[in-house]
Amino acid sequence: MSTSDASYSVGQVAGFAGVTVRTLHHYDEIGLLSPSARSHAGHRRYDDADLDRLQRILFYRELGFPLDEVAVLLDDPKADPQEHLRRQHALLTERIDRLRQMAAAVEHAMEARKMGINLTPEERFEVFGEYDPDQHAEEVRERWGNTDAYAQSQRRAASYTKDDWLRIKAEQDDWAARLTALRGTGAPADGEAAMDLAEEHRTFISRFYYDCGYEIHTGLAAMYLADERFRAVYEAIAPGTAQYVHDAIVANAERAKRPRGR
Repeated sequence: MSTSDASYSVGQVAGFAGVTVRTLHHYDEIGLLSPSARSHAGHRRYDDADLDRLQRILFYRELGFPLDEVAVLLDDPKADPQEHLRRQHALLTERIDRLRQMAAAVEHAMEARKMGINLTPEERFEVFGEYDPDQHAEEVRERWGNTDAYAQSQRRAASYTKDDWLRIKAEQDDWAARLTALRGTGAPADGEAAMDLAEEHRTFISRFYYDCGYEIHTGLAAMYLADERFRAVYEAIAPGTAQYVHDAIVANAERAKRPRGR
């Protein structure tokens, strides 16, 4: 064909497609994209059909196909242009789905990093000992991730420093020691002293984690008995503590319902 306004130089095509001239030379050398004509001086000239083929080449390359497979796809005599479009649409749809999944995974990782406990491994060990909060993070997210309490707790946890966590732990340990001492006196779980400790437990959660009303608190109490992992935490204080804490929390919630002065 003769050169005309409908043909383009290798430099122009490289600019259109966002590739290098070297890339176009390579495609020509391996027979993947040979220009339809050359100028009188022997320079490559590309027409609209060449540009269409280049577009398809770059599409398959973007999807990760090696050049030899791209050549097979483009030169398949059984495939018409419409079939190429259908194949490209299907592949592109699959890639979009994969990218969405990847984006969701990255968002979750970003959220976990932003909302998580921002301590170094050494600081975590100093605060939590052998207990790793991240071990149950996914389960917690699945069970309560859509609740306001979860979001509030995560925001607060993300802001705490090592000193904050050590202060929280000290309060927890002091509460557990006083609870153990009270049980040692034989005080009943539905007595005023035990209920006061249950109320202190509820307000502790509200101060450091999330707004914990009486209904939420009694739900936690039920979980302390039903979930072996939570039961083990309290039983490690002293045998029977999980049941005692449960009963004190339930009694305290009932006390809160009674009119003042009665």
